[in-house]
Amino acid sequence: MLSAKSLFQEIIDDDVSFQLFCSIAASGEAQGGWENGRIAALVPSGMRDMAPKIARHGADEDKHGRIFNALLRKRGLEPVPVPPETDYTMLLERRGIGLAHDKLRRDEPLTERDIVVYLSHSRVTEQRAADQMDMLVRDFGRHPELGKAINMIDNDEANHLAYCHEELLRLNYEGHGRLIQHTLRASALAEIQVYRDVSLAVMRHMGRILRWPRAKSAALVAGIHAVYAYERAAGWHRMVDLRMPERRDALGGPVTPAPAF
Repeated sequence: MLSAKSLFQEIIDDDVSFQLFCSIAASGEAQGGWENGRIAALVPSGMRDMAPKIARHGADEDKHGRIFNALLRKRGLEPVPVPPETDYTMLLERRGIGLAHDKLRRDEPLTERDIVVYLSHSRVTEQRAADQMDMLVRDFGRHPELGKAINMIDNDEANHLAYCHEELLRLNYEGHGRLIQHTLRASALAEIQVYRDVSLAVMRHMGRILRWPRAKSAALVAGIHAVYAYERAAGWHRMVDLRMPERRDALGGPVTPAPAF
């Protein structure tokens, strides 16, 4: 039976597809770590109390990248170059999601608007990350090779999402509601397109590596387009609502170490 669990099992059972999967994941996490680190360094003076949380977010992302690289090393594998069409973070930036890297490379303070936009973008992308990790934990949370890693990352992603909700609600009360609402909607609609395109690209590469029959690849393509159609019609709403999270001050402490990795 064709299912997300069976597909991922195929990917992790083959060294070449596992190598590509972990390389894509590690690269995206490393980019996220760099971006959050730069944002933390450039937070405007009136919002400096947020800098430690943004830095903690970046440190978590860096840790996730190291975890995926450690999973590769455990199999005696090295990271491989990430095909550009599978680079979720880069493609999001091209669509205007996230702060431009050119801006982050300059040593100029960001504006208050920049931080509101950054948090709104993060609310959307962290929803995707949390959903994906929840799925992996459900199906592979007790896997002897991956279980510890994906449970740790899943907990961090839940913290990141909670932090975005809490900070955006605070900024909404401070008068940024219109900007937040507009940015959330635009970001969600752009993200679901990028996610569709990246999913199609990843499946093409995995299909080539694993030599999937044409009918199987066609079914997967149809499934990806069906998910996009649902998200375009209604599913994107889950990415834009704001509610006070159960986890309060989720990024208020030091980064949780990963000694096993």
